[in-house]
Amino acid sequence: MRAQVLTAPHRPLAMSELPPPKPASGEVLIAVKACAVCRTDLHIVDGELTDPKLPLVPGHEIIGTVVEKGAEVDRFQLGDRVGVPWLGWSCGVCDYCRGSRENLCDRARFTGYQIDGGYAELTVADQRYCFPIPASFDDVAAAPLLCAGLIGYRTLQLGGDGERIGIYGFGAAAHIVAQVARFQGRQVFAFTKPGDQAGQDFARGLGANWAGGSDEMPPELLDAALIFAPVGALIPAALRATRKGGTVVSGGIHMSDIPSFPYALMWEERVIRSVANLTRRDAEEFLALAPKAGIVTTTKPYPLADANQALSDLRDGRLEGAAVLVP
Repeated sequence: MRAQVLTAPHRPLAMSELPPPKPASGEVLIAVKACAVCRTDLHIVDGELTDPKLPLVPGHEIIGTVVEKGAEVDRFQLGDRVGVPWLGWSCGVCDYCRGSRENLCDRARFTGYQIDGGYAELTVADQRYCFPIPASFDDVAAAPLLCAGLIGYRTLQLGGDGERIGIYGFGAAAHIVAQVARFQGRQVFAFTKPGDQAGQDFARGLGANWAGGSDEMPPELLDAALIFAPVGALIPAALRATRKGGTVVSGGIHMSDIPSFPYALMWEERVIRSVANLTRRDAEEFLALAPKAGIVTTTKPYPLADANQALSDLRDGRLEGAAVLVP
């Protein structure tokens, strides 16, 4: 099979011919139809997330078809369409797993990081961490749901049930979670890079009540601020824009250092918290919600051979929505 392979951080991916993987017991072999490009992939390639399996096939927003089953596979049949997210395995026995917090399992393994992912024509995955995909989404449109959608949904949930939601960094995750928030009857305030008129227009087109630069204050104080850009300086900016008792949630897996800020910004019971990974329950809830909410993903397809270009476009901010690789 053809696959894009990372041999070392800070190097371009190499298009390679690899032996087709074989599914072990409990695993399915998947013919990849689409794999979205996530900022986490970029952090891995750029060496900001350390200790990936090397060589590595990245990619963890996978849509594909089951073409072979390992022993004891009972959740899926040949020909079923499935999605594969970032969380690829957890131990099931630690305090976190038994407490419905498998996203924090110390032994967890992640797709496209410790497990070869979807920048390939074929991949294998544990059946317990695969999910049926709503028929209303085609393969390319569905791919961003598997991380941008899931992490955005978890971030929104951890922000609480307030009405006024600020979203900092209006990329793949933000453009999905904004639609969820609007479906739930909330107000959305979008923050982009200062001067990014196109990004602000994109946000307004998705129903944002207000859009402006991350250096601006919203017209009303926020109940919660969701941060998807990996920029530590957005933490104090979001605190400044958040009401008393409000919550600032960092939805990314990597962020630049947070600068010092006056304690007064966090006083009055404001909360700062992070999102780590996702749970299978998140996937079940969100994938059931997405068609009801009428989620429309904005995507730009790339052939698998152009994976490095897709990563470069993401790195340089040239994307609106999500890049999706199509083998």
